[in-house]
Amino acid sequence: MADEKMTVKEVIADLKVAPSTFYRWRQLGRGPRSIKLPNGDVRIRRSEYERWLSEREDAA
Repeated sequence: MADEKMTVKEVIADLKVAPSTFYRWRQLGRGPRSIKLPNGDVRIRRSEYERWLSEREDAA
């Protein structure tokens, strides 16, 4: 089964953060690993998002 790809909008809604915050995290290399599509859209694998969240939980 293929890993679901989330949109930035879905991630932002789940985290309840401003888009600028998410993009700043990406720019600083602190956000979840993402896939940049040829048209410029960004997707995040759900498994990567969950892994990234787990790492944040351990750090808290």
